Amino acid sequence: MSANTDTITTTSYQLDQPSHQAYRELRLILGDQLNAGHSWYQEKHSDVLYVIAELHQEQTYVTHHVQKIQAFFLAMSQFAGALSQAGHQVLHLTLDDTQHYADLPQLLASLLDKYQCQVFSYQRPDEFRLAEQLFGFARAYSGTSYCVETEHFFLTFNELSDYFQAEKRHRLETFYRKLRKRFNYLMTGETPEGGQWNYDQENRQKLKPQDIEQLPEPLLFGNDVTAINKRLARHNIAHFGEQPNQLLWPVNRQQAKVLLEHFCVICLPKFGQFQDAMTCQGQDMMSDRQWSLYHSRLSFALNTKILSPQLVVDTAIGYYRQQPDLISLAQIEGFVRQILGWREFVRGIYWANMPHYAAQNALAASNNLPKWFWSGETKMNCLHHAIKQSLQYAYAHHIQRLMITGNFCLLAGVAPDQVDAWYLGIYIDAIEWVEMPNTRGMSQFADDGIVASKAYAASGNYVDKMSDYCKSCAYKVKEKTTDDACPLNSLYWHFMIRHRAKFGTNPRQAMVYRNWDKQAESQQQATLARAEQLLARLDAI
Repeated sequence: MSANTDTITTTSYQLDQPSHQAYRELRLILGDQLNAGHSWYQEKHSDVLYVIAELHQEQTYVTHHVQKIQAFFLAMSQFAGALSQAGHQVLHLTLDDTQHYADLPQLLASLLDKYQCQVFSYQRPDEFRLAEQLFGFARAYSGTSYCVETEHFFLTFNELSDYFQAEKRHRLETFYRKLRKRFNYLMTGETPEGGQWNYDQENRQKLKPQDIEQLPEPLLFGNDVTAINKRLARHNIAHFGEQPNQLLWPVNRQQAKVLLEHFCVICLPKFGQFQDAMTCQGQDMMSDRQWSLYHSRLSFALNTKILSPQLVVDTAIGYYRQQPDLISLAQIEGFVRQILGWREFVRGIYWANMPHYAAQNALAASNNLPKWFWSGETKMNCLHHAIKQSLQYAYAHHIQRLMITGNFCLLAGVAPDQVDAWYLGIYIDAIEWVEMPNTRGMSQFADDGIVASKAYAASGNYVDKMSDYCKSCAYKVKEKTTDDACPLNSLYWHFMIRHRAKFGTNPRQAMVYRNWDKQAESQQQATLARAEQLLARLDAI
């Protein structure tokens, strides 16, 4: 399948206004609940009105990348149109329609009154703040209200407490094995297929020049968002990032399934092998292969529920079964672990620990996020590239997020609230339930190890090992204390030493401190002094 930017476009739907003046029931569909397979839609009811609404409150709780807003608005419009075409009664409201309502509860109260509804139903939100808002509205509503499952995840909401407890440290590997057994994925009886649960050690290869030449073209879409851009301007919606008139991301089920097939055929054979690799060659061309590598880029479709995780896993395993000589077990296991394992894991962590999880700051980090996180204008090439790519595409893969931007924030002691807001705003797939445990937990260790068994801190050596960023950087990755030494090197040691009381007894990090103690005192002092100079001027790095 060849990549294309203009042949796979969205279908335009003309929605009729609701055909009745009154409805028995109003069913709310949030922007991340675009699940066409939900049991709600198995039968058509002329007295049930489905409501999908663009809300001003959702544009202001954090500043979003413009492509994230475009994608949500267009996906919501597409879903509303598809429901209408299928014969359901649908009311799709844009910012023009909802601008006079202070928030979602006020809008719902008005609609329930206007259409004389006796029943209000909604799917359980995946974000705590929306769940609280709708729970409160439903309790106060004088009619009958129902909260139903989204019917999307492998685990139901009520099952999460069987696997997760508040403030308890949980580990992905244990959880992942339980779900592999329960759902019988890549299993031979009670043992893992191939004899191993995890092929992570085989999936950490760096891209060599010949590998970069063989990278596939990403499959892009040509979704017209000019009307949305005009609407954002009309309502003075604050946003950032590159603002195209055509959106490259999939915004309906047809497009998402095409992208899934593209991944399975073109990318999955080398997905695991290079899933941690990074390259900066050719960043500025929209058709470049380097920004997407072998990643599926299905996270937006998954997190808006356009695709179900079961469909994604089943489809990928189906291709693996058909072509075992092309797709190795290590590749498919690495992908299944991301969907069945990590995605379900962070959801469980989130709901077991909210709302106090959002205030966790175990390392007492308090520095401000550098201003260049909003522009990418830093001399550090790894951060320049990862941030510029994020601003251009509203996307970076998991290692760029964890070990480039996240690692810098961790070493620099940036306040977790600011880190959370940046990640939640900039990425097209960022919804709080998945963003916060990844950021505040895995990346920043602000949760004191609930998610991660160690702090994912790294010097420039890791970046050099997994990418070609360092080759064209203004800083020298092999140096620690000179003015042109890679900032990550001294910041890494400063971080480890200032938190020695916390990490010194961690068996996974004991070797780090032994190496430090072997250094001459003069070298130690020079390293820490260089770090302190950098910490005093983070905006100038």
